Amino acid sequence: MSEQLTESHKFNLWKNKLKTNGLDVHRVDELYSRRNGQGEILFSLLYTDATTPEGNKIPPICFLKGEVVCVLICFIDSVSKEKYLLLVRQRRICDGSLTYEHPAGMLDSESDAAAVAAREVWEETGIAVEKEQLVALHKEPFYPSTGTSDEAIYLFYCELELTHAEIQAYHNTTQGLLSDHEYIQTFVVPFAEGHRLITNVNGLLLDYMYVKAVEDWELLRKL
Repeated sequence: MSEQLTESHKFNLWKNKLKTNGLDVHRVDELYSRRNGQGEILFSLLYTDATTPEGNKIPPICFLKGEVVCVLICFIDSVSKEKYLLLVRQRRICDGSLTYEHPAGMLDSESDAAAVAAREVWEETGIAVEKEQLVALHKEPFYPSTGTSDEAIYLFYCELELTHAEIQAYHNTTQGLLSDHEYIQTFVVPFAEGHRLITNVNGLLLDYMYVKAVEDWELLRKL
């Protein structure tokens, strides 16, 4: 049985945040929703009639996506200590081009962001990491598109020291869930070169936050 929008975790998380911040929500119309194979809400396009605490109408369209995670996987060559990024390459609806991104995914109804992040790394790259190996770069989620979406993102990183051969073994493998229309190839590349391949703002921010967190100023200079 398909999950009703008003019963979904994503919808209630978003609506409760609106109310917490003082909005008076009069009506929400479900224009379109996409569900997964279990009938759970993945995305929804909503029309919202709501009034702000200042007495103004808020722009009405919201693309409901919920909370997501994004993970920077940094390989460190055990001999040379050179750093590599493990990216996922796939075509995206933004412009149809091949994009290079960090592993990422949605929390859906789950609340443990680190556990979801570890699972997404496995599904998209084939690397098994424990959630305890992931380092959170901030406590509260960031909002990449505040004017049109509720998407809230948690950023993590994980460093793995491997031999050069082990690192290269993760290059150009096929991953992804075909049921979710994911056609992913992994892509291993030196850190600075990988940074220049990334075109999404979340990925660029994650790179800079990682470099600052580990205080790798030489690497920052190359970016």
